[in-house]
This record gives sequence, structure tokens and C-alpha cells, in this order.
Amino acid sequence: MGVHWGLLHPKPHFSLYFQCVSWFSNMTDLLYTEKDLVTSLKEYIRQEENRLEQVKEWADKLDSLTNTATQDPEGFLGHPVNAFKLMKRLNSEWGDLESLVLKDTTNGFISNLTMQRQFFPTEEDQTGAAKALLRLQDTYQLSANTISNGDLPGDRMTVADCFELGKIAYSEADYYHTELWMAQALTQLDEGEESTIEKVTVMDYLNYAIYQQGELERALELTKRMLKLDPNHQRANGNLKYFEFQLEKQRKAEAEKKEQEDKKREKKVLDKREAQRKRSKDPLPERKKYEKLCRGEGVKLTPRRQSRLFCRYFDNNRNPRLLLAPVKQEDEWDRPRIVRYHDIISDSEITTVKELAKPRLKRATVHDPNTGKLTTAHYRVANYGVGGQYEPHFDFGRKDEPDAFKELGTGNRIATWLFYMSDVSAGGATVFPDVGAAVWPKKGTAVFWYNLFASGEGDYSTRHAACPVLVGNKWVSNKWIHERGQEFRRPCAMSEME
Repeated sequence: MGVHWGLLHPKPHFSLYFQCVSWFSNMTDLLYTEKDLVTSLKEYIRQEENRLEQVKEWADKLDSLTNTATQDPEGFLGHPVNAFKLMKRLNSEWGDLESLVLKDTTNGFISNLTMQRQFFPTEEDQTGAAKALLRLQDTYQLSANTISNGDLPGDRMTVADCFELGKIAYSEADYYHTELWMAQALTQLDEGEESTIEKVTVMDYLNYAIYQQGELERALELTKRMLKLDPNHQRANGNLKYFEFQLEKQRKAEAEKKEQEDKKREKKVLDKREAQRKRSKDPLPERKKYEKLCRGEGVKLTPRRQSRLFCRYFDNNRNPRLLLAPVKQEDEWDRPRIVRYHDIISDSEITTVKELAKPRLKRATVHDPNTGKLTTAHYRVANYGVGGQYEPHFDFGRKDEPDAFKELGTGNRIATWLFYMSDVSAGGATVFPDVGAAVWPKKGTAVFWYNLFASGEGDYSTRHAACPVLVGNKWVSNKWIHERGQEFRRPCAMSEME
């Protein structure tokens, strides 16, 4: 607050008394101005103390959290909510703290924070973590309430967390998940959770998501509730008139349809044909089978087929290296034949592979059938981190991909060998949707299957996928065995099915 200094200009026609009163009056103003400044100063001190208290609370909370998290980093980050909230803290909340601290002259902290910012996750990272959480929610059919309340191992989500997740879904025009998470944020606000996010703001997003999904009546009811909280809300007032108009229009349209039953039946036939046409092109059935297998449902191994699967000690036709210590082999599936080898990689070997891999971790590559080249897979990572997964695919190159693996010069992929280098608390299975098979991660084991028949033809039943990791960390290491160099170990056969 500025101070106004009144200048006194004595004039010959004014009495001395007047000049003294004028001087006294201005000095009194200055006293009140100073008093006002002191009040402002005390308010500043109060705000500064409050600011420092907020910083202290933040530091204490993060001190406790980081101490716990660093005791078992992989276990802590193996939970998708913990990973999402870490991204959110570093991308958003530390920025808010920086703004709070910038009001002070704590240059050391700001310099350090500015220097460390280059290592912080980006907006894209935070969005990716949120999308992974939504993907886990769908695959394992989890309610927003289950995730938010911490019923899975991990931290509870606040109103702000739920709101942020809903906003990310909204920005992707994913109104289904926008509704789920805005509704969860609203529920927590209704239950009394304190938050800087206002109910009307949450309801505004929720209302639009409901409307976009064609539920006019629900959108109208929510709009009325918004107006009870904020009668002057401009968008809600506009929506009220619009929804009422659209509902009336909808009712009239429905009435007209009832009068035209013949046309309606004809339209139903056309709609049915159109739906059948769309279903024939829609990959959803495979997706549904994939998700069911990920949840442990839909496995198609009958008791009779199960009885034909065995465990054995395997010496690979009396290989000298395996005579004294044959490996433990277990049949996981019959068609295609999938076998698991137990105790095939030690803890120390796993540690070595992890340490070698960590500096080189990047998104994995898949074969692009259009170009014949290996391209980055945006949904797949070498360590299956936040909701990490690998969509259904073949490991071998098909006939319509003549240039598959050409740049490697090793021929097609005969077989796949997959090490499991970690146990996974929940999720993370390797599934084969076409045959209904599911293989679950077990540390120290490896699974093996042939991608090609002995004739060189591809076995299409080996189409497989990696399920998203719900809780835990999934480390895998794979070796593809190519045609070159295997001519005498697995000679070609005349029959395509041998």
C-alpha cells in the first residue's frame, strides 16, 4: 500500500491557526495510513506463516511418503495408483509448491528445483499414466470407487486426483471414463471430503459427459442440481433450456415413431443388417476374449486335455550338460504346445540382466506389416510399468509380409523363449485369445513355444498378448529363435502341419 504525502503551501491570506490545523489533519491521515500499513503488514505475516505452514505440511507428508517408498521402490511403483500420483505430484503439485515458495527469497531451493525440473515427467507422461490406469480399470472391471478408496494395495485418491483423471479422459473425448471419474469426485465431495475443487466445476464436466452419451434426462436432472448450487451459472442456465427443448423434441419424435410401426419394423431390419456388417469388421470379440483371459476367465482347457499335461525332468535327448542336472519342464498347454521351464534363471542372473537393461530401457518395437520395418509400439515397454501391456500379435512374419525381419538377415522366427524375471502380484498374464490359454508370470521360469510348423508355415494359434500389470512389476526377457542356423536342429518337414 502506498503512502500519500500532502504538501502544505502557506499563503499570506490564511491564518497560522489554519495552517496548523491543516498540518495536524495531514499528520493524522498519515497515522491512520501507517496503522493501515501495519494491518497490511500483519496480514502479510499471517499469510506468510500460513504459506510456511503449508510448505512444512507438504515437506512432512513427502518425507514420510518417500521414506516408505524408497524402502521398496519397485513394490511401491508397482501399484498403478502410486505411479500415477508420483507423475501427478512431479508434473503438477511441485509446480504449485514452486509458485508458493517463489513468494519468498529462498533462492537455494528454487535454484535446486529449477535444476531438477529437467528430470521431471512431462504432461505427456502424466497423461500416459492416467490412460494406463483407465486401461487397468477396463481390463479388470474395477469400479472407480474400488481404485479411489485404496481397496487395491496403494494410496487413496483425493477429489483432485479423481478430477484430474476425469479431465484427462475428457481431453481425449472419452466421455465414458470422464463420467466415471467425475462421478467419483462428486461422491467424495458429497461425503464431506475437503477440496479446492468446487462441486459445480465437477458437475459441469460430468453433465457434459452424460449429455455426450445421449442421456438427456440425466443431464437435465444434473443441470437442475447445479442451478440449486449456483443459480447464476451461465452454462447451466443455457443447458437447462437446451435440454428441455431437446427432450421435448425427442418425445415428439418417439410419438411419431409409434404411429409408423411398419416403417419402424423395416428400419429395425436395416439396423440389424448394418450391425451385423459392423460386427464382421469389429475386432472387439478378440478384445473381449483377451480381457476375460487377463481376469482368469474363459480358459478353454478341458479336464480331459488337462490330464494329458505332465511335469518331467528334461535332459534334451541326453545332452551332456543336462545329464546330471536335468531341467524341470512343465506342460502349460497342448495346442499350441507351450512348456514352462522352472528354476531356469537365478536371482543373481536376473539382477545382472536388470542392471544391464535399465540404462537402455525404451519402448519396444513391433513389426509393421505395411512397411516391413520394426516400429515403436506406443502401448508396449521393456519393463511393464504403469498398466504395461502388449496387444495381441504374432511373433512370426506372415506370407503377406515378405520383408519381415529382412533387415536382420536371420529369417523368420521359429520359436519364442520368454523369461519371467519377476513375480507379479496381480495381472500380467501372457494370453493366447484364439485358443483360450493363459500363462501366469513366475520368477525364475521361462516359457517356450514354436511359432512355425516344421514345414515353415506359421501357426496362427500362437497369436498372443501380455495383459496389463494391475499390481506389481513385470520384468521379462525374450529370445526369438530364427530360421538361420537351425536347419539341422529342426529340419523342414513336407507336411504343413508337422
